[in-house]
Parts: sequence; C-alpha cells; structure tokens
Amino acid sequence: MQAAAQIAWPRTEGARVPYQVFLDPAIYEQEQERIFRGPTWSYVALEAEFPRPGDFKATFVGETPIVVTRARDGTVHAFVNRCAHRGALVCREPRGNRLRHTCVYHQWTYDAEGNLVGVPFRTGIDGKGGYPADFDPKQHGLQKLRVATYDGLVFASFSATVEPLAEYLGPTMRQWLDRIFNRPIRVLGYTRQFVHANWKLYAENVRDPYHASLLHLFHATFGLYRSTQGGGVWLDRLGRHSVLHSYRRDAEAETAAYRQAGLRSYQATYTLADPSLLAGRQEFPGLVIQTIFPSLVVQQIQNTLAVRQILPKGVDAFELIFTFFGYEDDDEEMLRIRRKQANLVGPAGLISLEDGHATELVQQAIVRDPAASSLVEMGGRTVEDQENLVTETGIRGFWRYYGALMGFTDVPLEDSHG
Repeated sequence: MQAAAQIAWPRTEGARVPYQVFLDPAIYEQEQERIFRGPTWSYVALEAEFPRPGDFKATFVGETPIVVTRARDGTVHAFVNRCAHRGALVCREPRGNRLRHTCVYHQWTYDAEGNLVGVPFRTGIDGKGGYPADFDPKQHGLQKLRVATYDGLVFASFSATVEPLAEYLGPTMRQWLDRIFNRPIRVLGYTRQFVHANWKLYAENVRDPYHASLLHLFHATFGLYRSTQGGGVWLDRLGRHSVLHSYRRDAEAETAAYRQAGLRSYQATYTLADPSLLAGRQEFPGLVIQTIFPSLVVQQIQNTLAVRQILPKGVDAFELIFTFFGYEDDDEEMLRIRRKQANLVGPAGLISLEDGHATELVQQAIVRDPAASSLVEMGGRTVEDQENLVTETGIRGFWRYYGALMGFTDVPLEDSHG
C-alpha cells in the first residue's frame, strides 16, 4: 500500500492553499483512492445519452476507465472497463449499442451488466487444456460500481458507504438541478478540451465569481455576467458543492464601477458583428454555474445548457468534456439558438476560452514553489452562503472539504461548512 502523502496544510484550511496540492504526484495518487474511489458520487453521463437497451457510453471515474450501460430491462449499470482475464480494455468505442461486450484480446464476453457470459475454449479442445473444472464465470465478471440517478444525471461510486445520492446532493443543490432539469432533455453535441494543468485548478475556476467579469471581456462588455449584478453563492451543508447565480439589474449602475476602475474587461465601444448570438429567448433569470464535488459542472448561460465533466489525466493535466443539451419539446428556432450560443463556451468559446489558459498560467508559475500558498480571502475567511459576487466562499468550501477528505486537516467532514 502506498504511503499517505504528507502536506503542511495552513490552519486557515480553505483560505490558504499550498501549491503542493497541484504539483505532488503522491497527492494525485492519493486523490484517486480517497476521492474518486472514496465516499463520493462522480457524474458519468446523462440518461439521454443512452436511452435504449444496449446503449453504452465509455468514460472515467478519476483515471479509472468505466462503461455506463442500459441493460435489456432498461436498468442502468456501470463497470470498470478492464477485462477480468488479462486486464485489457473491453470497450474501445466512446459510445454505441450492444448488449454484449467482447474483449478483443482473448474474446471474453460480458453482458450489459458486466457479467461474464462467454469464454472461448473454456473446456479446452479435444479434452486437452482449458480452465480448471472449478472455474466459475460468476466469479470473473467486470468490477461493478454503484449507480444512482437524479433528474436524468447518472452518478457512479466505488464506495459501499457513501450516502444515498439525494442526500449527497442535499436540498439546496437538488433545488437548482430541478430548475434546469425540469423536463425531458435531448443531447445536442459535445466538445472536448485537453488542458495542461491540475484538475483542481479548474475546480477552483468554476467556483470563482471573482474572476468571471475580470478575466472574460465578453462577460463584462455584453452584460452576461458582471460582479456588480445581483446574485450570490450558495453551498451545500458541507461546502463541497456550490451554486453561483447572477442576474441583471440596472445596466448603467452595473458598468459604472468598471468604467471608474478602468478595467480592460469592460469595453463600451465593442460590438458584435452578429448580434443574433445573444438574441435568445427569455427562459431563465440570469446565469447559473453549479458544481457538484468532485467533477461535475452544470451551466446555464443565456439559452445554452451544458454539463461539464472534469477528468484528471495526471498531476498536471485534465480533460474537460462539455455535453450540450436542450429540451425534447424545443422548437426548431430554440434549437438553433442553443446551438449558436454553444459558441459562448467550450475550447474556443467567447467566454470560456480564457479559463483553460488561466489554469495553465498558474500551473506554469507555481512549479518550483510547492511550499508557497495561494490567497483565498475574497469575501472573508469563512465557508458560508453569500449574497454577493465578490467572494471566494465556494473555493474555500471546496478546499475545506477536500482537506478533510484527504486527511490533510482535522476538520470533521460533517462540520466543514459553517
């Protein structure tokens, strides 16, 4: 068993974050066990991605490859994508439809629930070779994960002790998920982005309302999000999940602070060559970025809806997958609006283009100073709901919970928010 990673975590818990957590391979390995294989629920799919029996999707929990499937009876299952024979990937396609999955190496075959149903030459040939008489296929299925769904979101867990999904999400998070997933959805498409930075830098980014109107010129200039708007940040009882909500007030009052400060992220003379990009429909008040620990982001920006899945790919890299969706009852005009506004986010998005680069800038700058720490004190040092947009409370909540789950602090998990 690998020795536990060692770190000197400042007593401020979430208000100071040692750069070591973004650089240390031992910490990264420990995260795979204590977080992604620990008492958490990881988002893995939308049910709308595999609606028919036999549909499947290959994805990851942390760095572990898994497959999410819909069995013949319509139930949803998840199993580790690793043959029980010699460890090869069983499923090599990102998605498809089949009720049986066969490993290409030796053609061991599994059903949609991960049970072993076929072994070539199991009893040998002409009475020679084959497996021993006590070989039991029931003992050699694929490793199965627990699966639970909420509002069509599919989560998987390696843990036998993690609380039921509804409790894990909590009432505040469920309320905001219900707001978006209020009726059947349809998947519109995907984007994928590979970023050369630690996955937790992006977990910070999406919990950070402070940067959103300073880094993103498009946000502040065209009024999608400004720190001077109404709104706030709300957390679950442990501080691990968060919701950032902003809504427009008076445009003149919103922009005055930017003009007075001379901030480059507000440019009153900038216009859009194609104003129809923002000519959507009134659907939801404001903007919402919701995070579910450890790796899910749910967005509603104008009329573009998406879930983002953060996939760690080593201590200094992660992959970010956007799954865009609309509603089954969307008319053709609304579908066109959603597809056009998908250009706001993703790898080359008019808003989110800068986020991946910002995380890489941090990764590049901290590489030689793991003992130094970042400062996370905007809005105070506490972990609590705040009805303003100049706060880092969501980041502090993430780090307080992370530190406790990883064993780096002695803050009780049940008391990490407050």
